[in-house]
Amino acid sequence: MFLVVSKYLIPKGYVGLTVFPFIILKDKKHKSNEGTINHEKIHIRQQLELLVLPFYIWYFTDLFFKYLKYRDFQKAYRNILFEREAYANEKDLNYLKSRSFWKFLNYF
Repeated sequence: MFLVVSKYLIPKGYVGLTVFPFIILKDKKHKSNEGTINHEKIHIRQQLELLVLPFYIWYFTDLFFKYLKYRDFQKAYRNILFEREAYANEKDLNYLKSRSFWKFLNYF
């Protein structure tokens, strides 16, 4: 995992983005936010479990169908199963130590 700071790579309204093996943060102040870093590390694990490319196919397919369902981009984004897992566990800094393989499936 590599941590990169770049305000130009992060969409407006977001503080971080994970593109294996990089965690990209909008501002260096977010490097000290353990919840944000943990959230992005959960995405790293998800990407590894799905061998990276299938993760992105599933992620954007899920986003597309959730957008059709909710007709609201933010609501669709927050309901992607990968995001649901990451948001639900970002504050649990021990989560990745005990997380089982493909745990994101519990967030359907």
